[in-house]
Amino acid sequence: MSRAHQKIDLAESMAAKQKLPPLNLNARAWTLEEASQRRVVAKGNFLPAETIWLDNRPRPIPLGGVENASQSGFYVMTPLRLAGTETIVWVKRGWAPRNNEERTQLPPVSTPSELTEVEGIAMANPGKVLELGNSTASASRPRIEQNFDLDKEAQSHAWPQLPFILQESVGDGVDGLMKNWTPPTTGVDRHYAYAFQWFALAFSGFLFWLITGLMQQQKCGDKSE
Repeated sequence: MSRAHQKIDLAESMAAKQKLPPLNLNARAWTLEEASQRRVVAKGNFLPAETIWLDNRPRPIPLGGVENASQSGFYVMTPLRLAGTETIVWVKRGWAPRNNEERTQLPPVSTPSELTEVEGIAMANPGKVLELGNSTASASRPRIEQNFDLDKEAQSHAWPQLPFILQESVGDGVDGLMKNWTPPTTGVDRHYAYAFQWFALAFSGFLFWLITGLMQQQKCGDKSE
């Protein structure tokens, strides 16, 4: 129940913040507290050579949709150098399917080389998956990683970057990436179903205890007579 309420509160918070005017990331160095869950817009140039492919990510499920929900793929993370500065903002550009036969054979993704405007939502991170052991930044190309760490990327590249990512939500589809991100309330019904099962199990246990106790008490009463 608590997890379900957390998701509902998060969705309501995001909906309220996204009604505010979008923040211009080129205007100044915004903090995570200022930008988190807000609509943002950034203008700059992508650095496609530094793209990171986050593996084992489920296909985004649009509201009310279930088609191919179990398909696994990549989140494509590409740094964007903000126009007129050296500051970087990492962009979670979208989802791409994985080749199940050959993991390193990446799907075709188009990245604009010219000055580009990107719109989306500011997030603390792109989401995490279970990872065994401590990860280290891969030197090989393409970089296929399990998780993404903003601090490690800043240290390894020695460049100034914003303390959040931009989850791109507006696009023309030319890049070949899906951007219909799963709503934060996805899974609430499952949490309620789990809660119902546990409550039902607890109630059944209570009834079993009560009935067997009463039966035992009745037997003791019959013996005493």
